[in-house]
Parts: sequence; structure tokens; C-alpha cells
Amino acid sequence: MIRALYTAASGMSAQQQNLDTVANNLANSATTGFRKRRMEFQDMIYQNMVTPGAAASTSTASAGLQIGLGVRTVASEVIQTQGSLTQTGNTLDVAIQGNGFFQVTMPNGTTAYTRDGNFHLSNQGQVVTADGNALLPSITVPSNATSVTVSQYGVVSATLPGQTASTQLGQITLATFPNAGGLSALGSNLFEQTSASGNAITDNPGGSTGMGTLQQGYVENSNVDVTEEFVQMIVAQRAYESNSKVMHVADDMYQDINGLVR
Repeated sequence: MIRALYTAASGMSAQQQNLDTVANNLANSATTGFRKRRMEFQDMIYQNMVTPGAAASTSTASAGLQIGLGVRTVASEVIQTQGSLTQTGNTLDVAIQGNGFFQVTMPNGTTAYTRDGNFHLSNQGQVVTADGNALLPSITVPSNATSVTVSQYGVVSATLPGQTASTQLGQITLATFPNAGGLSALGSNLFEQTSASGNAITDNPGGSTGMGTLQQGYVENSNVDVTEEFVQMIVAQRAYESNSKVMHVADDMYQDINGLVR
């Protein structure tokens, strides 16, 4: 019964973390470019009362007697499904349709990755994120540009006064990873590369490596399905209640045994 208390406690702890993940997903259901997470569980070690395959008699082998010692959380994987696109009409809003991440330069010089294409101009005309991190490769828009266009293949052009043809300003490139689910979230809609994600593979949008294309004047919404998250919330709640009930029953049985000892 002591073992049952600790086993049930591990289940309650795991479901608490599961609920924390669901809560974060729901809190970011309206966050541009947000990627939801899914909690993954594993059973813990087993106590072998009788080892499976041990001789039960001269002619038979035992199926074994193993008692599990609970559950643990092992990962919260980033789910990289496509979010829906919303038209904004803003020239510097760019959404990725398909695979890939925008690359941005962090203040410390490292590269971070994002699906949030809600870009702005710095006071020097550089294309940056809402936090001021520069898009990589760097693109600067002249202050006298009358219009800016971003093609689906990432070519950024501007029309300048007195010119009939547009001037190419730069090329947006995207990055993908062998295991995008292994990226580490930094907050502010940013991810960083890890050993689990593998090294970044960069290419132009629509390239031969399977990169998605760009849609100017759109942003990508969160890929959180609110209905699905509410279902997961209910499942987590019921699992937590079940483990709580096990603890209550085990405590009652332990109390009865103590009463017999007296």
C-alpha cells in the first residue's frame, strides 16, 4: 500500500505537468506562429517478484510477477503542423505556407528561428521582428520606397520614386531541420537549434529541399486546436482524479492495518 501511494503520486505529478502543457497551449491559442506541445509519458521501472521466464516447474516457465512503480514524463514535443493563415493586408506581414522557419539574428549574435512573420522596420529601415531582432539574411528597405513586394519564392523588391522597374533588395531564406520537434523554445515566438533537432538546412522558399512558399500580407495563426485541448484537459483531470482516488483507498487500507496492530 505504501508502494501504491508513491505510484499514484507519480501519476498525479505527471498529469499536473500534462495540464500545465495544455494550459500553455490554450494561453497561446491566438499567438502568431505558435507551435503547440504534446506531453509524452513512459512507465517507470518494475519490481520483479517473479522473473518472467523463470522455471515454474520442471516442464513450465512462469509468466512472471512484475509490479509497476508508476509513470514519468519524458518529453514535451513541439508539434509542427501548419496553422491557418489570416490576411492582414500589411506589406511586412509574411506567412510560410509549408515547411520552414524564418531566421533571425539574436542580440548575442546567434541565430534563432521563428514562424512569426509579423515583421517591422527599424529606424534604419532594416526588416526586424517585433522585438527588434533582424531578419537573416539582412534586408534594408530605402526610406523613400513607395511599395515593397515579397514574392512567394522570397525575393524582396521595392519601387523607388522615378523608377518604373522595381529594385531587388534581397532574398529571404528559410531553414528546416531533420527533427523540428527537437527545437528548444526560447519564448518570444523563437526557437533555437539543439542536438535533438539536428543542424539547420537552409534554402530559398519553394526550393528543392521541400521548403514552403511565402504569402505576403498574411500571418500564420497558432496551430492549437482549442477543442482538442479541452478534450486533453478533461482526460488529464480524470486521470488525476483516478490517481487521487487510489491514494485515498491505499491510505484507508493502511489505516485499517494500523488499527489491527493496535
